[in-house]
Amino acid sequence: MHDNEPRTITPDALPEMIIRYLKARLEHDSATAITAFTGDATVIDDGRTHEGTAAIERWLDRSATEFTYTIQLTGAQQADATHYTATHHLEGDFPGGTVDLHYRFTLRDGLVERLVIEP
Repeated sequence: MHDNEPRTITPDALPEMIIRYLKARLEHDSATAITAFTGDATVIDDGRTHEGTAAIERWLDRSATEFTYTIQLTGAQQADATHYTATHHLEGDFPGGTVDLHYRFTLRDGLVERLVIEP
């Protein structure tokens, strides 16, 4: 195994700020979710880039209400000390109805610096 190959970890082995973010998203708690991010964080979701706390907060609020869906954490990986992936299975009233999404986190100073959400 190479150092840069992600290794599978148990979801509860994800860093605290990632677990805090994911739990807050499940509860549609944008105020708590935003605390997991650095002030200059970037989120890329659905091809759109959201930079900085204010833009990420707007994205959190909008994405919480845009569709109704269930989300299940199905796996987790760690590439190194600052790169983690959480895989989720979503089912709901969005186009396509079901999707597996990879939440790719980059950490800095104990917070999320970058989050890319993609299939």
